[in-house]
Amino acid sequence: MTDLSRVLPGFPTAQYAGLLPALENNKVTTAELLTLDIADLGKRTKLPLLDLKRLCNAVLEALHVDLGVSEKQPDKPSALKQTASDLAQRWSTISTLDGSLDQALGGGVPTGYVTEIVGESGAGKTQFLLTMLLAVQLPPPHGLGRPALYISTEAPLSTTRLAQMLRSNPFFKELDQKPTLDRIMSTATPDLESQEHILQYQVPVQVERHNVGLIILDSIAANYRAEYERGGSLGSNMAARSADLIRMGHLLHDLARRHNLAVVVANQVMDRIPSSHSGGGTPALFAIKSSVAATPKSPLPAPAAAAPSSTPNIQQMPPQDSPLASRSRGPWQPPPGAEPTSSLADMVGVRSSMPEPPPEDPPAPASLLLDHQNRWVTGWGDDPYADPNHFKTPTLGLVWSTQIAARIALLKRPVYGRKEILEDEDLPGGGVALRNWRRWMKVVFAPHVPGTGQGLDGAVEFEVNMGGLKGIEKDKKE
Repeated sequence: MTDLSRVLPGFPTAQYAGLLPALENNKVTTAELLTLDIADLGKRTKLPLLDLKRLCNAVLEALHVDLGVSEKQPDKPSALKQTASDLAQRWSTISTLDGSLDQALGGGVPTGYVTEIVGESGAGKTQFLLTMLLAVQLPPPHGLGRPALYISTEAPLSTTRLAQMLRSNPFFKELDQKPTLDRIMSTATPDLESQEHILQYQVPVQVERHNVGLIILDSIAANYRAEYERGGSLGSNMAARSADLIRMGHLLHDLARRHNLAVVVANQVMDRIPSSHSGGGTPALFAIKSSVAATPKSPLPAPAAAAPSSTPNIQQMPPQDSPLASRSRGPWQPPPGAEPTSSLADMVGVRSSMPEPPPEDPPAPASLLLDHQNRWVTGWGDDPYADPNHFKTPTLGLVWSTQIAARIALLKRPVYGRKEILEDEDLPGGGVALRNWRRWMKVVFAPHVPGTGQGLDGAVEFEVNMGGLKGIEKDKKE
């Protein structure tokens, strides 16, 4: 069927090979197979009703086994009948080897879920991932006592940095049995085709053979951006990319749940461009309307009056309309003298003999706009006093955001200071230079711990040292 391999990757399709091509040609989904009447499916596919009924029963039983509610597994407690103690015994996390970071994460990165680490370049994503490669080898409660698998789409695994962490981290010095680089397996996926092949066929074999407890994919966005954004054809490939992301999300989630391991993916960010005002059309058109409306109309306007003589000023464009933005900056007002017209014909002073089109539907409420919704799932933009021109957003969009269980954002801000100026050196700007970076970890959303507050409220500040990540105490920050 069209989505059977995605819903049930382990379903035995060989014994139903005679039925699946007809179901595929008629675009019968798994949900339709379980909900539609057998007679209707027979008319639609021209298949024997008895064979269709057997297939439906087999798919239904496979779903029950997958969800853990099958009565044919007496040795395995049903997921719907598990008590709190049963769930607590299955709950396990991988530590970050720092108390303040673990406290914000509810003990660490949980197993059985797909967790995303997102941030700008230099925010500490790689250091976070390398720390987990070592921590997963520790016995509970800090780790799982299992090896790790590192899948790289960009730079290879930095074994030099891992060895430095093993020597410098004080947590490892107190252990009798330290983690080793021998228990970290790594591979590279230079393109999207090899990435899908490795994750679908080779990774499950490695997980079962070596009892892998952590899978790291660094990064999830590199191959997708190289495959779908080249040649300026992103718009035509959005549907195909969304389907691939959904399939990838199901595959990673299935690995995490079936083998009770943690899947951690790194993601990149890009600049967020504020969209147009909800009631004024596109920003360029609004600027044209404002420019022409401010010009006195005449019965026979000159041809040059039909378009502005200069490029519209970006300051005339309205900011993103959001309840959060309006509370911090106040309601937006058009430039003095600008009266947006009702149609393009009014703007240029020309009337058409065709009948006027019906009025457009009222714009959507500001709380339903994408710019406003992004504030609660991206990690950037939920601070009412932040500059919207410096907002970031994780790549791959909302489609990928629905495939992950937790998102951890790493944020950074520059720290400036004065340079040491020599006598014969003349520096512009008074000798101000970048001294250092301040970094924070922020839980955007997670199933096991509440997210942090707006902006940096509740975020944990940390630093990167030779041993890995280390939280900064409050008294030190003050």
